[in-house]
Amino acid sequence: MRALVQRVSEASVTVDGARIAEIGPGLLILACAMRGDADDRPAALAGKIARLRIFQDGAGKMNRALADTGGAALVVSQFTLAADTSRGNRPGFSAAAPPADGERLYLALADALAAEGIPTRTGRFGADMKVALVNDGPVTVWLDV
Repeated sequence: MRALVQRVSEASVTVDGARIAEIGPGLLILACAMRGDADDRPAALAGKIARLRIFQDGAGKMNRALADTGGAALVVSQFTLAADTSRGNRPGFSAAAPPADGERLYLALADALAAEGIPTRTGRFGADMKVALVNDGPVTVWLDV
């Protein structure tokens, strides 16, 4: 699985004009299941995200994890993270998991984050989503597991 993790002071997802999910301080996680991902990948990625030390401690150093801050996670499916642009200008997405597998693994990631004790919200798989965020820092980290 692959994720682009952004530290945010707030984030939300809107579908068809209705806000379906929002968080305050925490992480916006754009997640992509890759073709061939095993069922253990969501839990591995969730553990890495929950313990990723990208929040400031009292001395102003990035030394605290989401699990330490009481922050929340907003997980949004993003198959375009599998984009291959090695041949021309039109991205190919064949490295992304098929939709049924992608949805199952995406929801498993959200469940695994919740099991880590992180308050977790999700977007809507396959929907045309409008994602709003206030990037804090900015801090953005790419993860592959």
